[in-house]
Amino acid sequence: MGIKKKFAKYVSLNVLGMLGLSCYIIADSYFIAKAQGTNGLTALNLVLPVYNIIFAIGSMIGVGSAIRYVVEKAQGRKEADNYLFNAIAFTTIIGLIFSFVGLVFPNKLLELLGADSEIVATGTTYTKIFMTFAPVFMWNYVANAYVRNDGAPTTAMIATLSSSFFNIAFDYVLMFPLKMGMSGAALATALSPVVGIAVCMTHILSSKSHIRLKLCMPSVVRLFKSCQVGVSAFVAEISSGVITLAFNFLMMRCAGNVGVAAYGVVANVALVVVAVFNGIALGSQPLISDCYGKNEQHEVNVLKRLSFITAFVMACILYTFLFVATSEVVMVFNSENNELLTQYAEVGVRLYFTGIFFAGLNIVGSSFYSATEKARTAFVISMSRGFVLILIFAFTLAVLFGMNGIWLAYMASEAGTFIIMCILEKLGNRNTKRQQ
Repeated sequence: MGIKKKFAKYVSLNVLGMLGLSCYIIADSYFIAKAQGTNGLTALNLVLPVYNIIFAIGSMIGVGSAIRYVVEKAQGRKEADNYLFNAIAFTTIIGLIFSFVGLVFPNKLLELLGADSEIVATGTTYTKIFMTFAPVFMWNYVANAYVRNDGAPTTAMIATLSSSFFNIAFDYVLMFPLKMGMSGAALATALSPVVGIAVCMTHILSSKSHIRLKLCMPSVVRLFKSCQVGVSAFVAEISSGVITLAFNFLMMRCAGNVGVAAYGVVANVALVVVAVFNGIALGSQPLISDCYGKNEQHEVNVLKRLSFITAFVMACILYTFLFVATSEVVMVFNSENNELLTQYAEVGVRLYFTGIFFAGLNIVGSSFYSATEKARTAFVISMSRGFVLILIFAFTLAVLFGMNGIWLAYMASEAGTFIIMCILEKLGNRNTKRQQ
């Protein structure tokens, strides 16, 4: 199969998988709001940063170790097989720390996150159940990353979709017919990665698999090397929590509860939009890492160009749809037909998503640099768009232009990050020419 056909296959399957994951997150919020009302949704939103941390660590170690595995495997190094066990060992250790906190101090954790006594009563059991399964969430990221990097993107996609659909189905069954409330929601979420791991194992245990679980002494050095190239995956997961907190704060000051609700509409749509770009990044990464490890520079350049073109084309399609169908998109999340919410959200959708033209390029760019072991460049790009610039522009533009300034902060931060990425690219090319 030619490199372009491989690219099309890997990217399309990963985009489908990521879209399925984003739909599950939206469905989870919807069911909890239906079954438990405002208190349930508040409890869920308060523990979301904990979710973000668990997922971010699992993603960083899983994706990072899989990249190191592919590159060293392509270079013929025997140590490549050590990365899988190393990833499992450290995700287990870190995951058990989260499990301990969830089992022993769930109420204290909720209080620390800002919950009052009523919300603590609602969310304690939920927090205890999902945090107990923290190691399983992390193992799922490791398994999926290795399967995807071992030439089985279809299995990785099926694993992600199966996990998501299981969560959605059991959310409904446990919360409504069985009337388990928040406990049912937590149990459905906690068991969903087990389904994903089970699907991944069908490849890992098959004759087609090149993955080997080689027992070895856990190595902090190997962990650090994995985290170096997995940092963009970490920032992608953790930054959403930071941005949500900042935007909620600013919206509350500018427009009160309705402004926060309007941002909630935009944030839910953003989950789906960013899922497309993450799918492109995750789909192209295994191919880029493999070609890079084999020193096939021409193929690396072809994949890089295809990734950027695909991201830009998808950004054009997505923004055109959102611009034309703004009212219909907002209506999906505005069941009470609040006119002020509609007004805020429609303006928000059209302004906020001007940033996706740069966001798509930045996401695939950061993934490309991670895949080719340019960890420092990937880190700078990820930190710029995920923390530094978005917070600077959000607070600055809010002061200058009010609510419209907050909406435009996303575009400004992504544009700024793109400029930084172009500068780093030019500097990197100059250094390469000097070395030659």
